[in-house]
Amino acid sequence: MSMRIVPQSGHADTFQATTTSAPSAPGVHDTLRHGVAPSAYDASVPASAHPLEARLKNWEATQEALKMNTLRRTYGLAEPVRRGMELKMVRDSEWRPLALQNGAGKSVHEDILMGRDDMITWEDIFTNEEQRQVPGIHEEMEKKLKI
Repeated sequence: MSMRIVPQSGHADTFQATTTSAPSAPGVHDTLRHGVAPSAYDASVPASAHPLEARLKNWEATQEALKMNTLRRTYGLAEPVRRGMELKMVRDSEWRPLALQNGAGKSVHEDILMGRDDMITWEDIFTNEEQRQVPGIHEEMEKKLKI
């Protein structure tokens, strides 16, 4: 178990943009030359190939691993297991009130368990659902209970 604070430096120094766009229309995927574009719903394919994005994701994963390793060394194996189980229960729950979650699908409960309840990120503000009206808690309960 590593007590690494900063992720390993396995990133490229420069950004190598691999373009699959048509020469006459930059930004539009060229299906004839490069095949069908990866789906936006495919979680295994990153939306961006910029090295900074990968570095930030590695940073978050390294910080989480360090936190869990510190908890394991301090309180024993049960504490990280308990926190992992609580996080899994929150992520797998069926009912998430729209009034208490942002558009990315992460709930307030998950933010509290991950220790991000005091931070405001880009995804908290710009959810691509600015035009949608948030239903009230009573409408959601009526829909859930089929009243």
